[in-house]
Amino acid sequence: MVRKDYVPEFPDSYLGDKSDDYDSQGWMERNQKKTTMRCIEFLYDKKLGKEDIRKDIPYLLLDLGCGTGFSSEVLLEHGFKVVGIDLLYDMLSKMKKKRDNQHLKDLQLILGDANHLPFRSDVFDHILSVSSYNFILHKKTHTKEKKQQANATAKYINIILKKLGRFIIEFYPKDEEELEIFKKSFIYNGFDGFLIKSNPNQKSGQTFLLLKKNDENSDRDAHL
Repeated sequence: MVRKDYVPEFPDSYLGDKSDDYDSQGWMERNQKKTTMRCIEFLYDKKLGKEDIRKDIPYLLLDLGCGTGFSSEVLLEHGFKVVGIDLLYDMLSKMKKKRDNQHLKDLQLILGDANHLPFRSDVFDHILSVSSYNFILHKKTHTKEKKQQANATAKYINIILKKLGRFIIEFYPKDEEELEIFKKSFIYNGFDGFLIKSNPNQKSGQTFLLLKKNDENSDRDAHL
């Protein structure tokens, strides 16, 4: 049984039998779904703008790093149309079984890399990423290559988002330097927004980024 204070290592902690453990832990499912609910609340945050998003529209959302689908399930329950993408087949296959068994017609699943997204421009209304975005820097050890990767990914995320699209991230940057790399990657690539830390006194740990694609005429009060 996986302990609640267990710190996962990417990708080893999500492969083979460990992906089964991840998907079967009740506390993990509860935590991920609770976090996704919080991300949905942040999606509608008025600081990102009041007039350009509505709760009665079935937006097309990208679930970036969807894993075994805990977050996708919550998004579907809230009426969104969802495309889930994950790099790891062992994780994604769990959600595929759930989709097929439950006949989830508003869910598409794609095996793919967040750093090389296989989507055309202006396709998604909004994007959510729960507990996975920090993995885009996997195997990047030097600050320069971390900045290059973060910038490249943020740039393409801006491309696939529609005008005024929002990107809500819940993730775990390892330190302040890494968090700053992520923040600047969005500032340099056409996003406004702000961050929320679960524990403001922690230098690392659970962090939320609430982002919105820039528009000169939008009503916003959000600055990273």
